[in-house]
Amino acid sequence: VQKGVAIVPEGRRLFTGMSVEDNLRVAIDQAARMGAKGGWTLPRLHLLFPILKEKARTQVQSLSGGQQQMVAIGRALLCQPRVLLCDEISLGLAPKVIREIYAALPEIRATGTAMIVVEQDVGLARTATDRLYCMLEGRVTLTGRSAEITREQIGKAYFGAGHGVV
Repeated sequence: VQKGVAIVPEGRRLFTGMSVEDNLRVAIDQAARMGAKGGWTLPRLHLLFPILKEKARTQVQSLSGGQQQMVAIGRALLCQPRVLLCDEISLGLAPKVIREIYAALPEIRATGTAMIVVEQDVGLARTATDRLYCMLEGRVTLTGRSAEITREQIGKAYFGAGHGVV
């Protein structure tokens, strides 16, 4: 928070014994203590993910995985980051929920928040990012503008010549 960076970790890591609103207020309080400034408020977050307002008093552990992921993203945004790190935000989620979450990313980016998205679904990553970096065994094997990189190039970066991405 202090350096302007927030993370949405793989596995969400929420305070499961607390309500949705209490989880979000932890971030608000932390940002205030650190003097972080930004435009994310609970009402604005509720516009991005309306279900969070509806479920405000619900214990986090009783939410679906997708709803928990929205809480995790909201908590990170309420820290007022300049850079948002998202680690596998679609992992284990239903396709409908993945679409909802990825539909919110352009609005987050429009606020000027830079995003680094680690994503196993390369096709999804291509649609949500400006630049794409493919890594294999800790090394960057392909980089470029997301719109210009083809599925064939991605397949070659991961599997060698003659392979595409399924």
